[in-house]
Amino acid sequence: MANTHDAASNAELDFDVRACPSPAYVVDDALLRRNLERLGDVQAASGAKILLALKGFAMWDTFPLVRQYLVGTTASGQDEARLGFEAFGGEVHCFSPAFGDEEMGVVLRYADHLSFNSPSQWQHFRETVAAAPRRVSCGLRVNPEHSTGDVPLYDPCAPGSRLGTRARELSPEAMEGLEGLHFHTLCEQNSDDLESTLAAFEAKFGGYLADLAWVNFGGGHHITRDDYDIERLVRVIRDFRGRHPHLEVYLEPGEAIALNTGYLVCTVLDIVDNDGPIAILDTSATAHMPDVLEMPYRPEIIGGGEPGEKAHTYRLGGQTCLAGDIVGAYSFDAPLAIGDRLVFTDMAHYTMVKTTTFNGIRLPSICRIDETSRAIRTVKTFGYEDYRQRLS
Repeated sequence: MANTHDAASNAELDFDVRACPSPAYVVDDALLRRNLERLGDVQAASGAKILLALKGFAMWDTFPLVRQYLVGTTASGQDEARLGFEAFGGEVHCFSPAFGDEEMGVVLRYADHLSFNSPSQWQHFRETVAAAPRRVSCGLRVNPEHSTGDVPLYDPCAPGSRLGTRARELSPEAMEGLEGLHFHTLCEQNSDDLESTLAAFEAKFGGYLADLAWVNFGGGHHITRDDYDIERLVRVIRDFRGRHPHLEVYLEPGEAIALNTGYLVCTVLDIVDNDGPIAILDTSATAHMPDVLEMPYRPEIIGGGEPGEKAHTYRLGGQTCLAGDIVGAYSFDAPLAIGDRLVFTDMAHYTMVKTTTFNGIRLPSICRIDETSRAIRTVKTFGYEDYRQRLS
């Protein structure tokens, strides 16, 4: 059955939704540069250094653009550290809740800064770091025990958290040889939460700062969101640096780099009915946009509305066997038809990095939109071998 329309028309988007494979992640270089320019302005105004957190966005085809603005990357382990070193350059920072001995041998080839999660990990690896062929500045992740987020799943300060060392578990002896402290407590939050968190951090750990070289304010800063208070952020950082002028300050957002820069383009494969019409797509909530189920949240669709807002409402489901592989309910001005393309928004961050091949479903292709010509270039497609090689 041929398609009759697309819910996302070219009048609503300035690129051709049919010029890419389906499904596909499509990153808009113009929107990406807009975010990077804002982050670059924050660096210049505050004196802080901003790193790209690869756990949120690791589309290395864009790194030549990103490194025009940011000073380096931050990794969660050996493979991200290597990717940052080889594909991005600049500074490479790394944190893990616990490093293994073999992994540490790899990390030390690439990292410039290491943040350990506990004093015991620092003591375990102290001699290994000292013997490394390159100098690595080491620090400790701490837990200010100051919760500001709304989603417990993403709160590193929640009771019983495994992330970061509490002040009561720290001593001057445990800090010996360390050069920095690292806290990461935010998730999609504004600078008022950073300000209150920083006050808690200084109240609990300020006594150690005089002997250090750097402090990492972690990620979760939604700096490129339209309602983010950048003036407050700059003031908070400048005031902190005024109190501690010898300290280098780092921020490591992942989501803010790619926020609102990309799409997931997909196709309607079938329409069935069970207490209302259900459109089955060639994508999947669980395999291609897992935060829809984990957060949870409801992504927007170009041309789509809330259930009942427009004339025709559908539930949208994926291809996997998971009964709950449902993105949500959306309404459209015209009926959907098999072959129609839908465009989910804000699908660059925490999407490509979290995809799976559950049920053997293929990974979405990766594409970029040129800043000036608006032409779509397909960067990468995935097939059977990508699925096969993950399993044995």
